[in-house]
Amino acid sequence: MTAGGLVLRLPWRVPVLLDLFFAARRAESLPDVDPELVRRAQRGDATAFADLVRHYEPRLRALAYRLLEDRDLTDDVLQEAYVRAFKALGRFRGDSSLGTWLYRITYNACIDELRRGRRVVPLFSGIESDSVDPRAGPEESAVARGDLAAALASLSPEMRAVVVLVDADGLDYREAAKVLGVPPGTVGSRLNRARAVLRAALGVAG
Repeated sequence: MTAGGLVLRLPWRVPVLLDLFFAARRAESLPDVDPELVRRAQRGDATAFADLVRHYEPRLRALAYRLLEDRDLTDDVLQEAYVRAFKALGRFRGDSSLGTWLYRITYNACIDELRRGRRVVPLFSGIESDSVDPRAGPEESAVARGDLAAALASLSPEMRAVVVLVDADGLDYREAAKVLGVPPGTVGSRLNRARAVLRAALGVAG
């Protein structure tokens, strides 16, 4: 990798770089809520629905913000996702966890927004200073952050979402497949292709 004629050797693998970029923390799966609360919300109880949203909102907001990289746009898209969820909740039959169901609605709302192209934003541009290897020099850190942000932004929304779900949020292939509405094998193939693009863009080991 070069920057202004300076050759930079980054000994990291792509998944490690992604962990550092996202400052990823592999949290345990978010527990589901009381089924009675779900039933109340399905009967139109707005307070119960607000409690459901409050339970899952941090995880839903993280996904939306990582895809959109704009706080105001994230707020708008989340509101749209919550309206969709409230209208469709009566049809929720528990084939997946409620969290996965809400996650998928949020993902679809984000993808709809990105495809509309109403606002073009620099995806993954907000990189915190502690999201890179502290052992790297200042030149290496800056170039690694900027190049990885550009490489991620070059991915299609579907491939970028797989990277966010698996490498940032720590979902397994089965969970990610339910969110994306594709087979687990498709999650794996998309992730492999995404990492191949990142390897080529960054010039680092896979």
